[in-house]
Amino acid sequence: MTHAYPLDASHPGTIDDAKALVGGKAANLGVMARDLGLPVPPGFAITTAACREFLATGWPAGLDDEIVARMADVETAVGRRFGDAADPLLVSVRSGAPVSMPGMMDTILNLGLNDDTTAGLAGAVNGDFARDCRDRFVTSFRSIVGVPDVPEDPWSQLRLAIEAVFRSWDSPRAQAYRQKEGIADDLGTAVTVQAMVFGNRGPVSATGVVFTRNPATGEPGLYGDVMFDAQGDDVVAGAHQTEPIGVLDERMPAVAGELREFATRLERHYADLCDIEFTIEDGRLWMLQVRVGKRSPQAALRMAVDMAEDESFPLSRPEAVERVASLLADPPEIAMGRSRAAPRLTVGLPASPGVASGPIVTSPEAAVTAADEGVAAILVRAETSPDDVHGMAKAAGILTSRGGLASHAAVVARGWGIPAVVGASGIEVRDGEVVVGDRTLNAGEVLTIDGSTGEVFEGTVAGATEPMPEARTLLEWAEEAGIAIRNDAAAVVPQPAEAAAIAPSGGSDAEREATADDCVRALAIKGLAQVEAVADFALSTPDEVRMILDRLVTDGLATSVAGAYKLTESGTSRAADVLVTEQEAWGREPAAAALDAFLDLDHRVKVIVTAWQLRGDPDSGVVNDHSDTDYDRDVLERLAALHADAMTWLTPQAVGLSRLADYGVRLGRAVDRAVGGDQRFVASPRVDSYHGIWFELHEDLIRLAGRTREDEAAAGRA
Repeated sequence: MTHAYPLDASHPGTIDDAKALVGGKAANLGVMARDLGLPVPPGFAITTAACREFLATGWPAGLDDEIVARMADVETAVGRRFGDAADPLLVSVRSGAPVSMPGMMDTILNLGLNDDTTAGLAGAVNGDFARDCRDRFVTSFRSIVGVPDVPEDPWSQLRLAIEAVFRSWDSPRAQAYRQKEGIADDLGTAVTVQAMVFGNRGPVSATGVVFTRNPATGEPGLYGDVMFDAQGDDVVAGAHQTEPIGVLDERMPAVAGELREFATRLERHYADLCDIEFTIEDGRLWMLQVRVGKRSPQAALRMAVDMAEDESFPLSRPEAVERVASLLADPPEIAMGRSRAAPRLTVGLPASPGVASGPIVTSPEAAVTAADEGVAAILVRAETSPDDVHGMAKAAGILTSRGGLASHAAVVARGWGIPAVVGASGIEVRDGEVVVGDRTLNAGEVLTIDGSTGEVFEGTVAGATEPMPEARTLLEWAEEAGIAIRNDAAAVVPQPAEAAAIAPSGGSDAEREATADDCVRALAIKGLAQVEAVADFALSTPDEVRMILDRLVTDGLATSVAGAYKLTESGTSRAADVLVTEQEAWGREPAAAALDAFLDLDHRVKVIVTAWQLRGDPDSGVVNDHSDTDYDRDVLERLAALHADAMTWLTPQAVGLSRLADYGVRLGRAVDRAVGGDQRFVASPRVDSYHGIWFELHEDLIRLAGRTREDEAAAGRA
């Protein structure tokens, strides 16, 4: 098995197949270098399979020899040797998951420096530059690899760095991000090793991040940050003040024009918004990364319309509708003004649109604690880092005093649809308090941030909104194309002929009247849930469920968190009482027997879902891009057969506890939609999918049997 490939190597299959093999970073670098002829520093990628093998059993056999061979190719391409004391080749070691996880795993720059090579670098460039590079390298190596002394041998440095990047796949911040995004835990990360180019070599060197359009609003034109005489981590970390990308036109107009041309070519190649990282070394532009960029819901709608209305752009109107179908049932809104005049405290950069109000917290842990108590807070930091994602995911809004439009806080907030203002330099963030001019605001006092304007206000400031006009256009296009947008945000595409032969499940779409106990039970099993998700659970309508949830809030049993709901301590106690009543009515022994009989079905579901997500041997990590209709048909037939067996098991259980029949209805709906052509209803966390419903059924059975998921996992049963 090959573990390492040159960046410009051709890979069979689709771009998604390449991403599954060598990671998104390397696959996209290959597109730029091989297909578009853009300037990319030479390098190689170590596969995701190598990562999975390392995490399971240790360093893969033969990998050392492959690394030496690939490094020799890089040395030939750049004309320098790794470890050469006279003019050393230095490399970066970066993570590259099959799906984008911005900043969640580790990167080490300037690798290969020791006493001798630092002296050689000083002779080739200058002493200050060499010392700066060595200091950056030593600091990051010690922190990421976790050792007090950096080895002098560059090859030992490389081995330790690759191992550390592999391990970062399982870091707490990466796990938290995957949980938030619904990314599988067993994909692993590739590692990209690439010749260093330096943005910190002087006044005609720079580094930056740009988007081909504004990812917050969708406005056309390059959007992003640049820093002169700096390295790339200075930009994305948010710890330094950046300059808007337009400054590059003033300082280096020829390079700016080249960057703009490359950005246009990339956007048209991917037919989508592109997020680009670049470095300028002594006036020469190098492309370091490209990926389809995360964007706010508002930007997604505007870009879909703008791109599809441009006859020269490779995106059709039906494709534009399908791209944003999940947003059209409940389109995002735009601000139309504020309900009252309010003096603003300060203003920063509008990084992610939307208005959010909440009490101040100054640590991610405090944001989590507040959310657990039913309060959505505003997380205020000097800057955020990947270590903060657990708190960012729980916050109503994010405010930073440093960082630009491509900083970690901005990128993550946009991807998650969280309002954010960054680079508000008028704010000083201290432990437990925020200072703005002569005002000191303590943790717990309320702020309002407007991620569309960058304004920050004291107290709660509401505003009027209206649906985006682009939503109306897209809905008209959907009607013209015969694409139905349902109120559960499911985009119904024409049913493929090959799916029609699969027997339907008979799942009913009937709705019934929900009760308060239904909603309490849903929140106990789901945790934090939107109205629509609770309505799916209760087989009811969002309007009816919203009224019940609001009554639970009034009664102190639930709380609203950024538009979603969760149980309070009193609500959790109520859920426990409901559970005890059901256990007494059904009996723990029948519940335990039902759970035991469920486990064989559960194993089959896991196998089917894995086959739906990964094609062939699961260890190969080849992502199923759904281009093989025969393969998908086979998996869906297996799902339909599993569903029939599941209903045979479920029917007698519903005699003992009648509400379990609701799972049959929901599972039936999901399998019907999956075989009807909507792929999301197999396993997507964004809809009431078969896998999601099955997970909730499993959790419900565990609770009814008087067990915990932790106990089940320890026994190898979950």
